[in-house]
Amino acid sequence: MALKNKIPINVYSRITILTILFLSISYHSLKAQSNKEDQFPYDQKTEEGTPAFKERLFFGGNLGLMLGTITDIQISPVVGYWLLPRLAIAAGPTYRYYKSTDYYNQVDKTSIYGAKAYAQLVVVHDISSFIPMGSHTGIFLHIEDELLSLKANFWKAPLNPRGRFYVNTVLFGGGISQQIGRRSSMDFMVLWPLNESDYNIYSKPEIRVSFIF
Repeated sequence: MALKNKIPINVYSRITILTILFLSISYHSLKAQSNKEDQFPYDQKTEEGTPAFKERLFFGGNLGLMLGTITDIQISPVVGYWLLPRLAIAAGPTYRYYKSTDYYNQVDKTSIYGAKAYAQLVVVHDISSFIPMGSHTGIFLHIEDELLSLKANFWKAPLNPRGRFYVNTVLFGGGISQQIGRRSSMDFMVLWPLNESDYNIYSKPEIRVSFIF
């Protein structure tokens, strides 16, 4: 996410300690997997047929943390549901706190909060079905609608400069999903905002790392 040139676009800041931890878990989990019985419940063929409601629920989101001269904290949890074996929907709140201190010790800070909802369509559930890779990696499409509340004086909005205003953005893109357990995965996605705003909230593209369980 880029904030009107006030927050630099830094892809590497999105690779958080949490991401590194899940990558490590992914490596060890994949070494332990020997067959497709460890794949997600929604893709298994069981005698009972469609998995139970609780088996189709999932949780997750993304988290970012950067401390120092620039403090940038992001959290966006979600609750989701698999409507179909390859179609999932999810929604949840989102929050971001940003503070920077310049050479003259002047502090510039803001809070962004709101909510988002998205849908994901799994195009390829397991690349290993076509290319022997030895890992359960999928490809998906992602569309998202996010409504954010911005502080007017930080963004120098001409209307109501002491209050807040809302920006609604639709993002579309895709990514890869790396299975790290029977009900968990790490998702790496690249998204583009479909409707431009005057405030340049998002990077182009917007790169995210998230997980579900």
